[in-house]
Amino acid sequence: MSRVEIGRLAGVLRAALDAEQVIDDRARLRTYECDGLAQYRVVPALVVLPHTAQECALVVRACVAANVPFVARGSGTGLSGGALPHADGVLIVTSRLRAITELAPDDERAVVEPGVINLAVTRAAAPHGYYYAPDPSSQQICSIGGNVAENSGGAHCLKYGFTTNHVLGLQVVTPDGDLVRLGGWAPDSPGYDLVGAFVGSEGTLGIATEVTVRLVRSPESVRTLLAAFPGTDAAGAATSAIIAAGVVPAAVEMMDALAIEAAEAAVHCGYPAGAGAVLIVELDGPTAEVDAQFTEVERLCRDNAAFEIRIAADDAERALFWKGRKSAFAAVGRISPDYIVQDGVIPRTALPEVLRRIGELAAERGIRVANVFHAGDGNLHPLVLFDDAIEGQAERAEELSGAILDLCVAYGGSITGEHGVGMDKAKYLPRMYTDDDLDTMQLLRCAFDPRALANPGKIFPTPRLCGEVPGRRRGAHPLQEAGLAEVF
Repeated sequence: MSRVEIGRLAGVLRAALDAEQVIDDRARLRTYECDGLAQYRVVPALVVLPHTAQECALVVRACVAANVPFVARGSGTGLSGGALPHADGVLIVTSRLRAITELAPDDERAVVEPGVINLAVTRAAAPHGYYYAPDPSSQQICSIGGNVAENSGGAHCLKYGFTTNHVLGLQVVTPDGDLVRLGGWAPDSPGYDLVGAFVGSEGTLGIATEVTVRLVRSPESVRTLLAAFPGTDAAGAATSAIIAAGVVPAAVEMMDALAIEAAEAAVHCGYPAGAGAVLIVELDGPTAEVDAQFTEVERLCRDNAAFEIRIAADDAERALFWKGRKSAFAAVGRISPDYIVQDGVIPRTALPEVLRRIGELAAERGIRVANVFHAGDGNLHPLVLFDDAIEGQAERAEELSGAILDLCVAYGGSITGEHGVGMDKAKYLPRMYTDDDLDTMQLLRCAFDPRALANPGKIFPTPRLCGEVPGRRRGAHPLQEAGLAEVF
């Protein structure tokens, strides 16, 4: 898109909105050039800051009229490049839609705008004895709209599930610029599960402008322990033993020696000296049940070579246990100038074997990997450490990162658990799915967005069916020939 065309679109939007809501100054645009995955950077042609759902719809309609692609962005904490701008497009930033419009603890519901910070929902519900369960490590700064786009999880997703398990209804701006409602107040709306399709669609099916979320009753009792092990094999065995015993903790988190080193350097969390791995295990629920299960968890940790177990005496000590874990991603910056955050999933019974294999792959390439992850559901977060100033290290780190995802798929897992596909992992999606699988997914995308203007270039590795730039495939697609799809 030419500067003249962008200037014309900016003029249209300034006429409809306040001038300060439309940004076209190059220096200010660079503020939005990436999300939390900083190795991908694109300066958008235009940034718009709507204040209401109606203004958001107006911006999308203007983009459609000008045939300009658009990307939605919340707080920008994503780790897959999902909110990476389009160089010739508009970045629609929803951070100013930040009202909790309804809080209904008696119905265990809240209605929030997409710019509301995740932790703010819990803070609003806490005086009524409720909280919002999905808790990404970035919950102090990430927004509900971004959580919906990426289907974010968190430490407590083992027991409580992901964002999709806590979203009942949505108001959405479609890629045509219409405001529509999906789902609602009821626990399960009849008809197709369009809410389920939208949550985790990474902005490719539209923009959420209002979210109805489920609130969870605050538990009667919460107990947390920190167990130190000689290494990840023993900690992984303890995790499997806990789940096999029929105990479903709210969270089971693991950190290896390198991740512990980084956390100590950053936040001085005081984890046991000499630990090759630590587990943080948290149980919640009725006091009698938690006490009985807690005794069982302690025993299983000791049976699997835990050499030290600490039990949080109060909320302050519990917060200190979690401080090291929650700071882990940022903390590795203390021990490495550059790093890649990965996000793959494996069966938890394969933890010891896969972690050993990651260590071998890292050694072969001369690269260090710090492991910090949701052990209870096998959601790995390997942090691949490198120094971009050393020739060849960045390339070896990227290669290792891909090999780890291949390893996850080989063990029957997934290339992502909660960070999304975005730009970073699109090339790996065919390792999980066939061409026919990907085309079937694209049928849904094309039904919502036949012009391919909503966050183009994300999730899917190549243009398919909708005729996205750089163009259509040669000849008729098999789904076209079968009468099941149309190239728009």
